[in-house]
Amino acid sequence: MNTNIVLSLDTRRSKKDGSFPLVMRLGHNRRTTSIPTGISLKEKDWDEKNRLVRKSYQGVDTVARLNNLLQKKKSEAMDVIMKLDEDGDLNAISVADLKNRLHQASESQSFFTFTEQLIEELKKAGRFGTARSYNCVYNVVRQFNQDRDLPFKGITYSFLSNFETSHTSKGNTANGLGVYMRTIRAIYNKAIKSALVEKDLYPFQVYKIKSIPTEKRALEWESLKKIIELELGPEHPCFNARNYFVASYMMYGMNFSDLAYLKKTDLQLGRILYRRRKTGKLYDIKVSDQLKAILDHYLASSRETEYIFPILKREKPEQQDKDIQWARKRYNKKLKRLATSCSIEKNLTSYVSRHSFATQAMLQQVPINAISSMLGHSSLKTTEIYLKALPNNILDDYNAKIMEGT
Repeated sequence: MNTNIVLSLDTRRSKKDGSFPLVMRLGHNRRTTSIPTGISLKEKDWDEKNRLVRKSYQGVDTVARLNNLLQKKKSEAMDVIMKLDEDGDLNAISVADLKNRLHQASESQSFFTFTEQLIEELKKAGRFGTARSYNCVYNVVRQFNQDRDLPFKGITYSFLSNFETSHTSKGNTANGLGVYMRTIRAIYNKAIKSALVEKDLYPFQVYKIKSIPTEKRALEWESLKKIIELELGPEHPCFNARNYFVASYMMYGMNFSDLAYLKKTDLQLGRILYRRRKTGKLYDIKVSDQLKAILDHYLASSRETEYIFPILKREKPEQQDKDIQWARKRYNKKLKRLATSCSIEKNLTSYVSRHSFATQAMLQQVPINAISSMLGHSSLKTTEIYLKALPNNILDDYNAKIMEGT
């Protein structure tokens, strides 16, 4: 077989930034041509001997994945060539025709195949929550597309609009649709970074994700005070739920997953030192007297475990993720009972302590950049979502003041 493919940097065509196109060099019947991969590299970022992108390249999230995808493109091209050779058609076609066939195969990278790869990578990285979100969208989009394959170029404005119509026609919410669309957008952005699809095809420049304001999650101070001052014995069914809620609130609105992974060694000299699992941000929080009383109870227990709270039961990361899911469901059920006990009408969930902390910080005139840092947000926009609505009693007070001045 007189046909082969190698990855090569086309140094004949320099771009303005000093980079060169990375191509698949196709040799066929003593003629050569190039198939673009969609990415450009500087010479220092390309290992010509091993035909690999060096780790110094900053244009993607992970160079290892980029190299895997490039090798996959090459393998897929060779599969097409081998099939043509088996059918006896390879020698009969020109290098230009072969290039067109391979280029079309390269462009048809599947949204589903790429998402499957991302899900596996997320699981390996221990990011099981994000993996579940991606898997959920994978299943929903696959069902909508009637189990047919979906190349990235098939995700157009029209496709997204039809998906939206299908979603809303079933009585589903706009915010639920927003969750799906933001995940599709995140996957698409990763595909662009991985050079699987051209930026020019990006459908979210035209399609805008819709959302509507949700019910306020934050509790007013009077309701918070009821929970903080509530005294329950260890035998009470809501004992742990109340403690988790208050501990979360007193540790900058710590989310339930971080609460579960909080270790006894994280408590040092009257302070909590830990890294948020989602962002890696380091926290250094002073332990108040009320928080100390809660922590002391769990530290005094005879459990032979490195964790403070009795949430994680197993050792393997995937099993621990399931422990957290199960415990969070129980926690939310107990919080509903706790709300009834405290005559709180608002829906009490594991997220409420975090939103309540943010709102109370705002009402105490803590600067928004400080609140953002305490919550561990990477963007002020995320913090602004938490703080988008003041509690009703504050608005009522403002309104009364306005009325008095008229």
